[in-house]
Amino acid sequence: MFKFTKMHALGNDFVVIDRIEQELSLSADTAAAIANRRTGIGCDQVLIVSRLPEGNSKFGFHIFNNDGSVSAQCGNGARCLARFLFDRDYSADKNIVLETTEGLLHCQIIDDTNVCVTLGVPQFDPLQVPFVADRQALQYEVDVNGTNCKISALSLGNPHAIIQVEDASRADVATIGPALEHHPRFPERTNVGFMEIVSRKEIRLRVHERGAGETLACGSGACAAVIAGGTLELLDKDIEVHVPGGRLNVSWAGVGHEVHLAGPTAYAFEGIFHNSVTAGN
Repeated sequence: MFKFTKMHALGNDFVVIDRIEQELSLSADTAAAIANRRTGIGCDQVLIVSRLPEGNSKFGFHIFNNDGSVSAQCGNGARCLARFLFDRDYSADKNIVLETTEGLLHCQIIDDTNVCVTLGVPQFDPLQVPFVADRQALQYEVDVNGTNCKISALSLGNPHAIIQVEDASRADVATIGPALEHHPRFPERTNVGFMEIVSRKEIRLRVHERGAGETLACGSGACAAVIAGGTLELLDKDIEVHVPGGRLNVSWAGVGHEVHLAGPTAYAFEGIFHNSVTAGN
C-alpha cells in the first residue's frame, strides 16, 4: 500500500510515486500492475522520485514503462515530476535537476502549468543508439514486414527511430510501430516516431513508445523527430510539434547541442494503491 499522484502532459500519463516521504521499492511486476488500465491505476509510465544527498534541488528519477520494463529517459515525465517537486515544496528552486541512469535532466518551472526540460545532446553513432549498422548515416533502410522503411536512428538516453510520412493521421502506427520496436536491428528495442513535416517550423507527430504502445504525447519522441528533421535540413531551430494530445515546443540548434522540450503539465488525481503484488517485492 502506498500513496501516488496521477499526472499527465497532453495525455501522456504517469503515476508519480514519492519515495521522499514514504519508504518502498517496486519490482517490475508491481510497476506493470500499477500501469494496467483495467486492474491498476493505469498509465504510460510509472515515475519514482527520491531525494539525493547532493542538494535540495537534485533528485533521483526512476522510470518503469507500462509493461514493467525500465526506461532511462522520459521527457514529459521529467516535466511532470519537476512540477510535482516544486508544488510540493520539495524544491524552492525553479531549476530542478533529475538524475537518471543515463545522466542529468535539467528542468525549469516556467509558470503554474508549463515546464521545460533539457534532454542533453543526441547521439547518432549506431553503437550508442544502439542500432545495428555498418556505418553512421543520416538515414537507414530497414526491412519491416517485407516493406523497405527509411528511418533516422538516434539516442536521447533512449533509442528512437523516426519515419517521415506524408500524413501522420494515416500512418500505420499500430502495425509498423511494434514491428520496428522489436526489430532485430534495435537490440534494446526502440521508440518509433511518424513525422509529417508541415513547414520548416511545424510538424505533426505520432509515436509508438517502447514498452507502452502509442501515446498521446511523447516528449523525447517529439525531440527525436525535430532532431531527425534538423539533420536532414528540413526544419529550423524552434519547432511546434503537434501530437494527438496537443502541442509541444522543441528547440535544437544542431549537432553537438542539447535539445530543449517545453509544454504543459497537469494533475489528474491522487490516491492510495492496494494490490496483491505489493511494494517491497
